[in-house]
Amino acid sequence: MNSINLENSIRRHIKGSQPAPVHLWDPPFCGDLDIHVNSKGQWYYQKSEIRRERLIRLFSNILKKEGEKYFLVTPVEKVGIRVDDVPFIANEIFVSNIAKKALIKFQTNVGDQVTLDMLDKFYIDFKKETEEPNPYVRVRANLFAKIDRKCFYRLIDLCCNKKIEQKSWFGFWSNKTFFPIAETLNISL
Repeated sequence: MNSINLENSIRRHIKGSQPAPVHLWDPPFCGDLDIHVNSKGQWYYQKSEIRRERLIRLFSNILKKEGEKYFLVTPVEKVGIRVDDVPFIANEIFVSNIAKKALIKFQTNVGDQVTLDMLDKFYIDFKKETEEPNPYVRVRANLFAKIDRKCFYRLIDLCCNKKIEQKSWFGFWSNKTFFPIAETLNISL
């Protein structure tokens, strides 16, 4: 199957630019397609970058992760693709304060918007060798976006300390929920 046939098949089943209900679909596996998403959130087909934003958005709306594998799914077919880290990059951050309540939202490179309102929507993976943080936000189901450096620095600017179970944590608030980043003892300035 080539990308033009896949795009036409997708268009028949998807309306608008909202994510499709891929969790309801379990079509037969039709093999792997030579689509690759690199660690910067760039999409490639047969080693050529896909530059059509509408096509990337279309693909991102039918993306599904099963175990550690990623698939593009329609009601009638499922094809495997390769993703280096996560398929999206959170490249915009919006902070609002309503009635003294901070609310943090991210926008991804494909236009999805995510509000940080539950603890399971955010995590940081610290690289073992360098202890460099790699922050992530859940976009939908089990699909995550890596938070880019500028957004992470803005997030750090919002941080404060909070005691949790006799320990001091460095983190931030959103939607009346405290998101711990690191134990204060482990932060080196």
